Amino acid sequence: MAKLIGIYGEPGSGKSTSLRNLPPDQTFYVDADGKGLNWKGWRKQYSAEKKNYCRTSYPQTVISLLQKMDDYKDEKGNVTKGHKEFKYFVVDTVGNLMVSDEMRRIKEKGYDKWADLAACIWALVDMPSSLRDDLTVILLFHAQTETTDDGYRFTRIKTNGRKTEKNSIDSKFNWLLRTIKMDDDYFFEVTANESTSRTPLDAFSDKYVPNDIMEVLKVVEEY
Repeated sequence: MAKLIGIYGEPGSGKSTSLRNLPPDQTFYVDADGKGLNWKGWRKQYSAEKKNYCRTSYPQTVISLLQKMDDYKDEKGNVTKGHKEFKYFVVDTVGNLMVSDEMRRIKEKGYDKWADLAACIWALVDMPSSLRDDLTVILLFHAQTETTDDGYRFTRIKTNGRKTEKNSIDSKFNWLLRTIKMDDDYFFEVTANESTSRTPLDAFSDKYVPNDIMEVLKVVEEY
């Protein structure tokens, strides 16, 4: 079973930047937003030439790439060796996969396109449970904050379409980190605070930890 980590937050809150210290030679980075990464020198770390970077906004392509991180059967039933040199698989962001798929099919009428989208996103968060133990899948999302009539605010993963929303994909994560900017510093929120943020019991002693996924991964390894 691969480890699954979710990171969600508002634009500019440090989602992509939190991944800056991942080892590029062990990381496959899916740039679903198509805008490149946001730290100096990233092009020397990730590129199509290095075979550790793919720019795509097609959910099915991302699912296929994730499947190939482990041994898999091809269309003829032959087992193909997976890319086990990669220990980390990143999708930045799942939100853009949802929006792009919706826009490509905007002229389609009926329920099918929403069912297809929900199935793809569900597969993305569900597939890691069947992949090799030494793989960590890191999915980035945008955040959505809702306010009730009585003023209560609650923040969760932003989704597209009612079917995807009903799937409550937040619940698929034991490690769901919200990126927060306070003053000039960036943090992960690691426990619920009018939000769906969560980590296992006693994983962290503080509500906020530094915005560095490598520090979180050290804790994840203990579990």
